[in-house]
Amino acid sequence: MQKLLVALIVVLTALSASAEDYSQQAAASSFVDEMVEKHGFDRRYLEGLMREATRKDSILEAIARPAEKTKEWKDYRKIFIQPNRILMGREFMQVHADTLARAEREYGVPAAIITAIIGVETRYGSNKGSYRVVDSLSTLAFDYPPRSKFFRGQLEQYLLLVREQKFDPLEIKGSYAGAMGYGQFIPSSYRHYAVDFDGDGVADIINNPVDAIGSVANYFKEHGWKNGEPVALPATARQDYDVSLIDAVLKPAYTVGKIEGAGFIPTQQLPADARATIMGLQGEEGMEFWIGLYNFYVITRYNHSHLYGMAVFQLSESF
Repeated sequence: MQKLLVALIVVLTALSASAEDYSQQAAASSFVDEMVEKHGFDRRYLEGLMREATRKDSILEAIARPAEKTKEWKDYRKIFIQPNRILMGREFMQVHADTLARAEREYGVPAAIITAIIGVETRYGSNKGSYRVVDSLSTLAFDYPPRSKFFRGQLEQYLLLVREQKFDPLEIKGSYAGAMGYGQFIPSSYRHYAVDFDGDGVADIINNPVDAIGSVANYFKEHGWKNGEPVALPATARQDYDVSLIDAVLKPAYTVGKIEGAGFIPTQQLPADARATIMGLQGEEGMEFWIGLYNFYVITRYNHSHLYGMAVFQLSESF
């Protein structure tokens, strides 16, 4: 009986330790080995980070219920298209008018779209996240099996990022998924798309709104934003519309001609060969139908959700 009690205490102690940090977890130790071998990190430095990194159950709870998958459009829209966020967006555009104008000239992305992304993501920088990024990414890399491979890769990218930018890895805070700064870039996006838009030698989208504006614009340009082309248009539906096309894909896989033939008529004329998709959104007054064009798809490259894309688009139209 005593041996059994001792064994139980040992198990509980081990579980407690694993819940507090990642210094003893096998997956974390394997990750450290890989980072030392692959990127030349100092082993003691990484082991120290794993002792500091803390599992957060609230992160696991949050990732299991994203708003994009749990809300109808009529409820999702209320979060982002509301008077205060619109007013804050107009103020942000006034304060950063010169920077937004330069970003629009250099990258071909409208100032209103850049502002709307920052507005949806962080309320224009006022809410950039409260989780330490090292905790978020460690929790999801080592304790979230459905996407552990992805977040292990993001943790790798994060450590490379902080080494390159000379950031303190324990200080940076972000979302429960490890996204950072005004525009909420995950580490891989930060490394690939963030730019030093004010020329001070550091691409800082965490504290520097100038770099953040340039970086969001660069992200959209690199993902194929087509300057001057429409984003989305409402459509009316015939009684015999083809339901199978609705929300079938985010990528514009159909021609406008095919969509019209399926019973969805845009409120403005579009070229019949333009690539598009058709969305059905549950609004306050019933089902809304929207035709999303290529620029709408580019918005959803930021967050793979037609609700997100529509929130950004409609917020940008309200400034």
